[in-house]
Amino acid sequence: MYAELLKLIEGGVNNNSQKVINYSNKLAEILKNEGQINISNKINRILTANNTRLSSLDSLTAKPFDKDSKLEMVEVTIPTESREVLFFDSIIEKEIETFLLSIQNKEDFLEVGLEIDNRLLLHGPPGTGKTSLAKYISLQTNLPLITVRLDAMISSLLGNTAKNIRKVFEFAAKQSCILFLDEFDVLAKVRDDKNELGELKRVVNSLLQNIDAFSDDSVIIAATNHSKLLDEAVWRRFDTIISLTEPDFDLRKEMIIAYSSILPSDYTDNERKMRELANIMDGFSPADIKNVIQKVAKKALITNRNELLYSQIVYQVISKSTINIKKEALISDMLKYNVTQKEVSEILDVSLRQVRNVVKGVQEHV
Repeated sequence: MYAELLKLIEGGVNNNSQKVINYSNKLAEILKNEGQINISNKINRILTANNTRLSSLDSLTAKPFDKDSKLEMVEVTIPTESREVLFFDSIIEKEIETFLLSIQNKEDFLEVGLEIDNRLLLHGPPGTGKTSLAKYISLQTNLPLITVRLDAMISSLLGNTAKNIRKVFEFAAKQSCILFLDEFDVLAKVRDDKNELGELKRVVNSLLQNIDAFSDDSVIIAATNHSKLLDEAVWRRFDTIISLTEPDFDLRKEMIIAYSSILPSDYTDNERKMRELANIMDGFSPADIKNVIQKVAKKALITNRNELLYSQIVYQVISKSTINIKKEALISDMLKYNVTQKEVSEILDVSLRQVRNVVKGVQEHV
């Protein structure tokens, strides 16, 4: 209730009638749930008598667009259940859980005068789950996800970019939401970069001002693959910063088993093969691991095999990891990971003699 009262006052002081309407509606609902039916009904009657509309997703239909390109600058998605499984180590899972609990217990924070933790910065290599995590938080908080399209926000005329940032934040202020700024470094670059124009520095200043004024009733999530490019002042704007790293050995094994559940396999129950696969995928992101297994699964279905084979996974990993690899080197690498000579011959469409010649050559150099 404290959050709604504060927002009502804020909306009144700023002459923002829509905010007053939205939070009056929320306050009425809270009072009703607490058993104060009469006061709740009075609030609803006042709203109805003044011909006001209650807050709904309709407020998010008129999306802001860039004046020059005419492109919409955001995408709005409603949280829905997904079959996607997220994999993070125990430390990161705990940080995510704490962040969600902070959002869910904001009333307790406000009551004792604590600031609300509603700003999350995610950084790490591509494919480590930043976008998936934003969707997960949207689902857990039951808030619509507003994803900013930076290709539309960054105008061909730099002077309009700061205006576009303001438009996006004003749009997000219409209703409680998750505002997701992917590729955040594009906007939040270091301001003392000598190669950047003064106008770009003003863009960063505009971004910081809008983050500072961001509603406590919503959540802002920024994500970047290039954390070193972020301006120092940007880091201070976020209550929670989570570094998403590539999975370790045990987590890679867990992912391989989970992603392989789509078809029967000849390796998930074989500890030696699982160990080899986890080793060969060292340095792979969750997206990389999923992509490898799904490619092998598609090939299996196309060839009516309907089974995931260890040898095919090894081949897919080696061929993905090395550009223009010679066939002899490919044979040698596959044999190194205990793929049989016959399987190598079939997968690479070479004769057994050629495979054995490679084995013989390796033995002669030992």
